[in-house]
Amino acid sequence: MAEKKATLEVHVQPGARKDEVVGLRDGVLWIRVKAPAIKGQANSALVAFVAQLLGVSKGDVVIARGRASRQKVVAIQGLSLGDLKEKLAQALPRK
Repeated sequence: MAEKKATLEVHVQPGARKDEVVGLRDGVLWIRVKAPAIKGQANSALVAFVAQLLGVSKGDVVIARGRASRQKVVAIQGLSLGDLKEKLAQALPRK
């Protein structure tokens, strides 16, 4: 059986007032995290926030690309692309 794995493009803004989803722009999820971009703190905060947002464990969320950039690709183990889209739709701010 094939293992479920989905990827997500993320733009991260470190040093924000609170951890939050800003929205979806051109297929990229914009997220703000409180942690500063020092010694991987913002990356750790992003992983924890995405895991909480999607209802998976922190161990299932990995930054696959862009560890030193605001533009990242996050891989989520245990979720199909359909599951990911459904959970994101619930998590996105309503307008």
